[in-house]
Amino acid sequence: MIKTDSPIGMTGQMRTWYTSKPTLRATKSHISHVVGDSAWEGYTANTFEARDEVLAYAKNDHLGFQIHYLWGGSRRRFLPDFLIRLWNGKTLALEIKGEDSPQNQAKRDALAEWVAAVNAAGGFGEWCWDVVFAPHEIDDIISLHAGA
Repeated sequence: MIKTDSPIGMTGQMRTWYTSKPTLRATKSHISHVVGDSAWEGYTANTFEARDEVLAYAKNDHLGFQIHYLWGGSRRRFLPDFLIRLWNGKTLALEIKGEDSPQNQAKRDALAEWVAAVNAAGGFGEWCWDVVFAPHEIDDIISLHAGA
């Protein structure tokens, strides 16, 4: 987890945590396993493992990476499901959503603002973002952002 006195973290610095949820072995990640919160997330991780355009990825679990947004007058936090390093050097923040809602749109708006700001600031590489609404979209989204 990222500390507030050192806000820039790396997956190679992750501490061990335990779960009773199903896991998948990961070879393209510093984190040895992906926690399977859903079959869809497991499918997504397997897709990342199989695609040459994906150099590395991490499920955004215990990483501390979050985007703040406003909803209903309150400040909330949004954790995109995956962070993916693509072969073209981009980092893709990917959210998996089965259904859309106005609140999910507010999360995407905040994520789009964050990506634009971090790209404008420089120093953290080029970022992009996307949302998957159906499993069959994952390959197309990887190809789109990887320039394949």
